[in-house]
Amino acid sequence: MTGTTFCLHSWPRAILHVDGDAFFTSCEEVMHPELKGKPLVTGAERGIVACPNYIAKGMGVRRGVSLREAKALCPGLILLSSDYESYSLFSKRMFHIIRQYTPQVEEYSIDEAFADLTGMRRALHASYDEIARKIKEQIRQELGLTVSVGLSVSKVLAKVGSKYRKPDGLTLIPGRSIPAYLRDLPVEKIWGIGPATTEYLHKMGVRTALQFTTLSEETVQRRFSKPGIEIWRELRGESVSGVIPEAKRTYASICKSRTFSPPTRQPDMLFAHLMRNLESACIKARRYGLAPRKIAAFLKQNDFNVSGKEAKLTRPCVYPLELSELLRGLFDAVYDQRAIYRTTGVVLLDLVPDNPVQYSLFEEPLRGESVRNLYEATDLVNDKYGKHTLHLGGAHLIDQFGKGRRGEATDREKNNFCGETRRKHLGLPILHVKPSR
Repeated sequence: MTGTTFCLHSWPRAILHVDGDAFFTSCEEVMHPELKGKPLVTGAERGIVACPNYIAKGMGVRRGVSLREAKALCPGLILLSSDYESYSLFSKRMFHIIRQYTPQVEEYSIDEAFADLTGMRRALHASYDEIARKIKEQIRQELGLTVSVGLSVSKVLAKVGSKYRKPDGLTLIPGRSIPAYLRDLPVEKIWGIGPATTEYLHKMGVRTALQFTTLSEETVQRRFSKPGIEIWRELRGESVSGVIPEAKRTYASICKSRTFSPPTRQPDMLFAHLMRNLESACIKARRYGLAPRKIAAFLKQNDFNVSGKEAKLTRPCVYPLELSELLRGLFDAVYDQRAIYRTTGVVLLDLVPDNPVQYSLFEEPLRGESVRNLYEATDLVNDKYGKHTLHLGGAHLIDQFGKGRRGEATDREKNNFCGETRRKHLGLPILHVKPSR
């Protein structure tokens, strides 16, 4: 079976997947060495666990559980507020290290990257195995972080490898070894396979990745959509999804949400958070020259039940000033005064290029041009002095009464370097220096 199941022509490709180990808490341990060896989690400001370290995981603490549940499982648990600014600096340094070995690096998330090492053996005078080990070691030496690495002939298989042995693992999956790694891998653990596809595969009698790969091409073409077909091909050793080094420039939707603590039922504060979500989503859309034709708003209750509503715009628009009344209507439709809420969110949907001539929300051209000029100036001010320096009055309650933070502010929030303001920090690199004894 193994001689006929898998593709041969793409085996020469070498795709690396680098995955940070408990990335947020690992960054905290680097910045605060006194925390090493202790159970800790980030996410104190949200009231739920954002990232547990491996000691906490060993005591049953999992991402997404409430802090109360986490403390019950681990009484000595240390709760930290998330310092995303510092984590992003570690992330940039990690990606910079990987780019020293190949220019083809795709930043998949803040702590994950794919890298195409194909053809780099001669340039770096090392095997693909040795290159992967050098990347791991350089990240450890320069940043103090451990990463788990998978090296194979496709992105999906590289991802399988990085998850195979964590933390601090290195797993090579050459073409001849593919069946061994897929034999006991549940289909729900395959990157890109969601709950619905998992249920569908189970109904077909397919429960492991290896069983999925042995389906005939005719069956896969008939029963699955394009993503499922591509995953099937990649699992069989064919490199279909190439490493894309360019930053993402197109979006089907943009979602901005915020979880706050303590939860609240106060309508004015909830709407203020929704307005801030809307402003953040529109800022991102304008950055990429996009405008939505639909928007949706949702509220998540303290028991995690979600209520939301969607509305279609008469014309695409990316200016919160003109969308605030519509957002108010969506809020009134989903708000329940008896409920207590912990999260608000806004989603911009059906995004199209923002064309000021073809897509103006206003009947009066002069008014439309004035609002566009207003937001061009607003973006310039916010770029210089910090996001949301200028904002609509509907979001002002957040600044007046606070963001619902629980726990201590992070070090980066409490301290400004030369040239920084309270609202905007510089993207300064973090240096990890081992003190001499």
